[in-house]
Amino acid sequence: MEFFQKAKVVRLRSHHDKYMLADDDQENVFQDRNGCYRNAKWTVEIVENSNIIRLKSCYGKYLTASNMPFILRGTGKKVLQTLPTRLNSSVEWEPIREGVQVRLRTRYGQYLRGNGRVATLATPLPMMSHIEQQQLIGFYGMWIL
Repeated sequence: MEFFQKAKVVRLRSHHDKYMLADDDQENVFQDRNGCYRNAKWTVEIVENSNIIRLKSCYGKYLTASNMPFILRGTGKKVLQTLPTRLNSSVEWEPIREGVQVRLRTRYGQYLRGNGRVATLATPLPMMSHIEQQQLIGFYGMWIL
């Protein structure tokens, strides 16, 4: 959490050296190696009296954990940018520090991760269950601020 205490705006870079960007459609999220775009910046909102943050895109929408499958019959879930009528746990992330890197976990135990498939300029960002996360080796799911 200390990473976010003084941060007003962050750029999240995966261990694949790709940045998380808010898509211009104001709904989707993707990765790009160039983190200089304005939509690579996420405003940090700290939830009072907790170890929870919210991340808001340059479009004023929150990084949101959804229940929609990333791919048909896959276990990963889509991450979107939304503007809910009421802020709830789907837009809340718990930062977990691991050295100089951080994992972002939902209240339901899923981790935000960069997709490790063949690199494209618009690779969506799925979530993983806690079990899937523990089965992976290395820095999968880690983000550098």
